[in-house]
Amino acid sequence: MEKQQGAGKPVAVEATILLSGGIDSAACAHLLMQQGATVRGVFFDYGQAAAVPEFQAAKRLAKTLGIPVKKFKFPSSTKLGAGELTGRNAFLIWASIFVARAHTGLVGIGIHSGTPYYDCSATFLERMRVLVEEHTEGGLTVVAPFVNWSKGQIFDYFIASKLRVDQTYSCEAGTNPPCGICASCGDRRALGC
Repeated sequence: MEKQQGAGKPVAVEATILLSGGIDSAACAHLLMQQGATVRGVFFDYGQAAAVPEFQAAKRLAKTLGIPVKKFKFPSSTKLGAGELTGRNAFLIWASIFVARAHTGLVGIGIHSGTPYYDCSATFLERMRVLVEEHTEGGLTVVAPFVNWSKGQIFDYFIASKLRVDQTYSCEAGTNPPCGICASCGDRRALGC
């Protein structure tokens, strides 16, 4: 994944990945690295119940992938619980631009098919891509390489890439051990994790 600069000299594309500590974001970072991007991870603590174990997992995954990860905290008076958080992925994309200072290259997000959430859809991705490109005068775009993949396909890619499930964390309750009840725990159970 290179773009031409100057006299035809290729330069690596920079990719800022929303690294949550889960399988999808780690696989997204790995895939973009395999495509030649220079990847950095960003983690946002926006008051989600799982912020601490998610960031611990994000740090483990970043170390395995050999990429930097930086944490940004948005103070919240309440802990956000399980389920859909309307506008979350849009917020995270804009935060990566505004706070993490991503201005050129790519913002990568690990959304995939098979979820009922609007902000995991191809329509959402296309609308965000257009807005981000307009706001950055084409310097930055949003990519979601798995938007048409199932969770199972992402998991297969993750395993084939020799990434380790025990380095990830996905439980909306943020408990240890994971709650086993939330949608994220259900996904992991269906995958045999």
